[in-house]
Amino acid sequence: MATKVICIANQKGGVGKTTSAVSLAHGLVQKGRRVLLIDLDPQGQCATALGRNPEPGVFHLLTMGDSPQETTFVRSWVRTSGREALYYIPGDQQTMAAQTVLNAQNQPISAIRTSISRFFKESLHYIIFDTAPSVGGIQERAVWASDLVIVPSATEFLLSDGVSMVLLMLSILQEKKEWRGKLLGILPTFYDEQTPESAAALDDLRERFSSSILSPIHRATILRECAAEGRTILEADPLCRAAKEYQALSAHVMKF
Repeated sequence: MATKVICIANQKGGVGKTTSAVSLAHGLVQKGRRVLLIDLDPQGQCATALGRNPEPGVFHLLTMGDSPQETTFVRSWVRTSGREALYYIPGDQQTMAAQTVLNAQNQPISAIRTSISRFFKESLHYIIFDTAPSVGGIQERAVWASDLVIVPSATEFLLSDGVSMVLLMLSILQEKKEWRGKLLGILPTFYDEQTPESAAALDDLRERFSSSILSPIHRATILRECAAEGRTILEADPLCRAAKEYQALSAHVMKF
């Protein structure tokens, strides 16, 4: 099968992007898929969530050309996660410098798609991007490089504005940049049906975005704890509700 590229994106922080990217990646691996996770966020939290250290791998991925020597060098930054069939390219603060380089060189919207094309013959089922909560070049190029986009949104008031901004970006990329991907769905996160604000925020998301809403991920203290411990939720407590919800998300993704 052809490699599917998935982007986890929102223009607001604190909505569970990294947790969702790492949990989805691990969920797909547990279902027999080979996954490459690429951390496009300068905070480098994907590596931390996997129990590894941030490194400038993404900087080299985004700034190197496609010569055989450069491709060999970029591939040397692919790291094993300690989980079978789950690989990642770490990012760190140098990712910000990569964005500056891309913009200074006036690289096209297709730049990231071109950068990752070297991995399309690696028998990968999925490439997953975790992106920073901002625009400026990398997020737009990452979305354009993707076949599917998932937009996590915390079930709190005012955070749906971040969803609206991402959907506007998707629309502009489709209309003006010939993006051929699509929105897989909006993923409500930190959901707590016992909290009136959370329930109302989910109702607001459903009212505003209707059929695009995915099944919510419930708030769970263990999600914060396992990230700090370098474990995924599927390792820390695979039978808890949040783990089962991410497993269900993985199964849903595989239908596309």
